[in-house]
Amino acid sequence: MSVAYFNGTFVDSNDPVVPIDERGHQFGDGVYELIRIYNSKPFMLEEHLDRLYMSAKAIALPFDQERESFKEIIFQLIERSGLDNLDVYMQITRGMAPRNHLFPDAPVSISMTAKPFRSIPPELREKGAKAILHPDERWMNCYIKSLNLLPNILAKQEAHKAGCLEAILHRDGKLTEGTSTNVYVIKDSRIQTTPLSRHILAGITRMAVQKIAMEAAIPFEEKHVDIEELYEADEVFITSTTNEVMPIVQVGDKLIGDGQPGPMTRLLQRHFQELTTTTVSADA
Repeated sequence: MSVAYFNGTFVDSNDPVVPIDERGHQFGDGVYELIRIYNSKPFMLEEHLDRLYMSAKAIALPFDQERESFKEIIFQLIERSGLDNLDVYMQITRGMAPRNHLFPDAPVSISMTAKPFRSIPPELREKGAKAILHPDERWMNCYIKSLNLLPNILAKQEAHKAGCLEAILHRDGKLTEGTSTNVYVIKDSRIQTTPLSRHILAGITRMAVQKIAMEAAIPFEEKHVDIEELYEADEVFITSTTNEVMPIVQVGDKLIGDGQPGPMTRLLQRHFQELTTTTVSADA
């Protein structure tokens, strides 16, 4: 059984359980997180939950479930899945109520799914992936991990049509992030990435990469990178929970460096893999 959870009950993820008047379905009125589980251990669980609770607060969603009891649901779902390596997707919405733009007087809805790792072809991490540039057409509060992802989806589809893995977004000539990733350039042995602000998501893997860079004495600089600097970079990579550390070797018709994953990206990949095997949750 592909296991899921909805408002207090563990179910098969194929079972119809979400009512028509659920506000996530009607309005995208909710927030979400995706946590990767390595060898039955959630990776950076506390950081993911910090962001989930922050996102809920930012949209005035009254998600007040006690944190330890919420974590217990996650661990039960992992156990019920029978998987060692999986992705747990969780979604909190403003609940069920007749369709009305005003906030309802209703309890929030909590849903989760547990599924095997999302498939990323191994050769992409080995040989590097391609990306396109795309205008950043999203709203101004991208630091909130909300369900409203239509601009991301449209840009990601354009990348797919072009035979690319990701679309790198830009505003006013400056990079922001990818549709579902943070973006980095390496120039003269320095990692450069967009500063945290309301315009980008504070990636959990971004936190891990910053920690790796600090421990390896690699300069990690937050700065607004322009498009020309992207093209002139020695290396480019993206990060996310599912992509981990992914080299980008071509953007549009321009090769990055020599068109091969560079040594610093390789170093970060190795250190990240070590981190996922040595970091354990305090609750596991």
